[in-house]
Amino acid sequence: MSDKLTSLADLAAAFGKEPLKKENSADDTDQSLVYSTNTGRIKPKQQTQPFSSSDGFAHVRRETKGRKGKGVVTISGLGLDTKALKELAKKLKKICGTGGTVVNEVIEIQGDKREVIKGVLEKDGFKVKFIGG
Repeated sequence: MSDKLTSLADLAAAFGKEPLKKENSADDTDQSLVYSTNTGRIKPKQQTQPFSSSDGFAHVRRETKGRKGKGVVTISGLGLDTKALKELAKKLKKICGTGGTVVNEVIEIQGDKREVIKGVLEKDGFKVKFIGG
């Protein structure tokens, strides 16, 4: 015991005991915690959402329900990840000259531009199927 003990782990090792293992507090499931004095800034874990597979057809549908009579064209069943969906939506919005968005793997384009959208999707290699009226 003539050696200097600089930590409790050294003391435990001197008596033949295994030191206690520190549990990582960054693995907590509390998502509201942003900073901890113990570990510093806590970065939330990125959750990757698996996208659904395609059946080979892009389903193009005109909808007005829940939109106060305003029509939108929804495109689903593409089987693309979110980044590719956003790029395709941006391209469609630019060609159609209207607004739109991506919601839950569905592209929504304002207005009734089904024929224009069909041409663009077929040019990109998708098979297009009109659903509904």
